[in-house]
Amino acid sequence: MTPEPNPARHDRDSVARSALALLDEVGLADLSMRRIAARLDVQPSALYWHFASKQELLADLADRITASVPRGTTGVLATARGLRDALFAHRDGAELVLSTYALQLGSAHALDALIAALRSDGADDPETRATAILHFVLGHATLVQQRMHADSHGALPPSDEIDVTAGLDRAFDLGVRALAGEVSAPRAPRRARA
Repeated sequence: MTPEPNPARHDRDSVARSALALLDEVGLADLSMRRIAARLDVQPSALYWHFASKQELLADLADRITASVPRGTTGVLATARGLRDALFAHRDGAELVLSTYALQLGSAHALDALIAALRSDGADDPETRATAILHFVLGHATLVQQRMHADSHGALPPSDEIDVTAGLDRAFDLGVRALAGEVSAPRAPRRARA
């Protein structure tokens, strides 16, 4: 006779999926182990069977957020845009990934994808460039998400702009291209007048 599955039992994956769904509902500031446990109808201590700490859970969420970043021969700009879009797909996704990356937890896939794209593009020093691009993407996406959040709460100063993120795509593309080494060739030096 096999015991019936207990619907109250959860595994690491179900805890992380519930935490990610809750992140989208309440944001990073209100994502607590207590709240996740309440969502799963368990005691907070039950979560520590699956994750040793909240930081470990957040690192897992960061990896899940960045898992969709394309890897291969898509080119560095497409890879960076894919990373940015993955961050935008979740409320406070950029802030979560940035905070775990700052603690050197999670997000390795994003860096690896950028390195692979730069190598595919033939960039020199792809590891350093990928790190710079990752920093840029995380900062850019955090700025955009915070600006959109502030706008949704009426916290931005009045402006004629309807879209508070207008022009940021151009700035994003320019930043990625510059960090990838795709800047225009330097102008020829001026000839001395005789």
